[in-house]
Amino acid sequence: MAVINRSIKIDSSSNFQIIDITSDIITVLNDIKKEKKFDEGIVSIFTKHSTSAIRVNENEKGLLNDFEKVLKDLIKENDNYRHDFIDNNAASHIKAFLLGSSETIPISEGRLNLGTWQSIFFIELDGPRRSRTIDLTFIVDE
Repeated sequence: MAVINRSIKIDSSSNFQIIDITSDIITVLNDIKKEKKFDEGIVSIFTKHSTSAIRVNENEKGLLNDFEKVLKDLIKENDNYRHDFIDNNAASHIKAFLLGSSETIPISEGRLNLGTWQSIFFIELDGPRRSRTIDLTFIVDE
């Protein structure tokens, strides 16, 4: 068994943004496979920022717009949150609490074992931001 750590950087361009990072993770996986031969394992995908999230779902524009609407309806901006007196971004933190900071994806036959319609998303909740770090931890069977 081998544990391999990598990271990717993401720049966001708006306050709320859903960014498909599936291809970025596949690129890292393929680079690792050039160094180590393996077929099976897992990858943990973790955002190091408390106002962002990592989620898996379908990359369909209508669904992503619906998701943004539901989050905005569920968690209002500037709703007299105590944290806003410190940083003025409490709604972003609350959304991140609900969404989560990581996902774990199986690797089978050397590929991410995602469902047919599934993609991996970085969700920016307090942007725009530069150089958001996403840590990738691969645990593979050599």
